[in-house]
Amino acid sequence: MDHSPTVEAALRRARGRVEAHEAVLLMAHVLGRPSAWLYAHGDASMEEADAHRFMKLVERRAAGEPVAYLTGRRGFWTLDLAVSPDTLIPRPETERLVELALERVPPEASARVLDLGTGSGAIALALARERPRALVTATDRSNAALAVARRNAADHAINNVAFLPGDWYQPVAGGRFDLVVSNPPYIAGGDAHLARGDLRFEPAAALASGADGLDALRVISAGAPRHLHPGGWLLVEHGMDQGSAVRALFLGAGLENVGTARDLEGRERVTFGQAAGEPVARSG
Repeated sequence: MDHSPTVEAALRRARGRVEAHEAVLLMAHVLGRPSAWLYAHGDASMEEADAHRFMKLVERRAAGEPVAYLTGRRGFWTLDLAVSPDTLIPRPETERLVELALERVPPEASARVLDLGTGSGAIALALARERPRALVTATDRSNAALAVARRNAADHAINNVAFLPGDWYQPVAGGRFDLVVSNPPYIAGGDAHLARGDLRFEPAAALASGADGLDALRVISAGAPRHLHPGGWLLVEHGMDQGSAVRALFLGAGLENVGTARDLEGRERVTFGQAAGEPVARSG
């Protein structure tokens, strides 16, 4: 007698332990099928090994592991990206940073772009995909994270990104760019949120930055004038209560036209500033 569960029965069993949409994502991952297929084939029988693997993933998710790490994937912008516990999980609010960055790079411009602390490569690859004439450089001090980023670039055949190992600006010493972007760690080291939810499983170095969460942002702000062309822009993501502090850092570094943009929830999310001087037209 066949005791293999159907897809719908396995999903029903899982829903008591994890969110319904999470169960669907885990099932789609195990079966290698799109989510829509599951809804149309709920009566399909599962292989015993697949059913066992699915429930193991459900147990791990119920224990708190992020779905993105369990499936090894996360969508960002128009890209389906590989992620791992060596990388921060890309989040929808970071797409606001991409939108604001794209506004500052004309589609036909051969701009030089720098992404600091690239992680999975999400920001760098989104910008490189949308601006194929741009030359994007992405840095990260984690070689393991860079391996994931390089894999994502290869998977999407995005060839206008160079990935360099090193801390913040160190790999591009002496280089200047038209645009510098970063989603750095910005949580205070003792913040209780670090011990909750998905954050427990993400790399601490990609989340926390000093007692007030601003250490990385201080380095990025201070180094911007030495690495921006005249008229070039710095854009950083930060916490919703850090806008005033980051604006002060930008102004202290000598940046002009400093401001903060809000996310879809109305929270201060991305601060921007421009290097002094008139932009110089570059082509080629």
